[in-house]
Amino acid sequence: ELRLFNLVVQLRLVNSLNRCAGRVEVLHNQQWGTVCDDGWDLKDAGVVCRQLGCGTALSAPRGARFGQGSDRVWLDEVNCAGTEAALSDCKTRPWGDNDCTHKEDAGVVCSDSGISEVAQIRLVNGSSRCAGRVEVLPNQQWGTVCDDNWDLQDAGVVCRQLGCGTALSAPGGARFGRGSDHIWLDEVHCAGTEAALSDCRAEPWGASNCDHGEDAGVVCSEVAQLRLVNGPSRCAGRVEVLHNQQWGTVCDDSWDLQDAGVVCRQLGCGTALSAPGGARFGRGSDHIWLDDVNCAGTEVALSDCRARPWGESNCTHGQDAGVVCSELCVIHSEIMPVWPAPSSGLQVSV
Repeated sequence: ELRLFNLVVQLRLVNSLNRCAGRVEVLHNQQWGTVCDDGWDLKDAGVVCRQLGCGTALSAPRGARFGQGSDRVWLDEVNCAGTEAALSDCKTRPWGDNDCTHKEDAGVVCSDSGISEVAQIRLVNGSSRCAGRVEVLPNQQWGTVCDDNWDLQDAGVVCRQLGCGTALSAPGGARFGRGSDHIWLDEVHCAGTEAALSDCRAEPWGASNCDHGEDAGVVCSEVAQLRLVNGPSRCAGRVEVLHNQQWGTVCDDSWDLQDAGVVCRQLGCGTALSAPGGARFGRGSDHIWLDDVNCAGTEVALSDCRARPWGESNCTHGQDAGVVCSELCVIHSEIMPVWPAPSSGLQVSV
């Protein structure tokens, strides 16, 4: 009975809304200290939750997500099997032996905390729930994520957490509009295998040097945000993008082979043969969503490229951009270099 009592008082979760979520602290030699996040995972967090009578582990946030401690870092390289009765039963380095700073303090969110990890993240201002500006919900208030170091690995964790497949792109620069509340996360660095964004390394909640012009976004694979229409195949035609549930066109200002190449790669259509402008594949009739597109050529998706904000343009549909990709078609054993040619109508012999 005495041992069980000591196990409970030797462990606590702090700096959160309740006792079942927070920074992990352990008591050793009459002094509270933290746990380093090296190797910290859901199995380790699960032992903590069970020891505290807080149910199961929802996440094992790293990178001082619940703030930095100020005393000793007592444990490092914790490696629980998951069946231990207490964190002190898990394999670790000796007490106090570590190479960590408090920026690596480990945290836990348990099921009895009343926090739902899935409900803590959403994508807004996109074409569907699987594309948009990333927003997270700590402390009952939605806020954004800064795009510093934001990449496909981070976006992939978001897509998986939301059940939206894999990540197609990780656009920054407030591509899905600027948020208006807190910027909750900065310097996110996911390994790519985490169950939730809150498990990834990042600056502590609310600590950032960003503005909303740097809000991060995500486009997941379960969103068909791009198509080529009015051409001879799905790999050639007028470029159309889906935004706010509505298809629209792209202006040909600065439109070139690098931009077209990104489109072809995103659609699985090979490389770009040409980037015709001037509504070569007919005029669209809805919004002109993108203008002054300027891709480096290495982007995964058109939404990753630099451009004016969505819907902001000085164009007409007479300037709708088009693309001809290398996997368009084969005619008389030769891939047509430009489709259609500038001086001819659209003709296909079968």
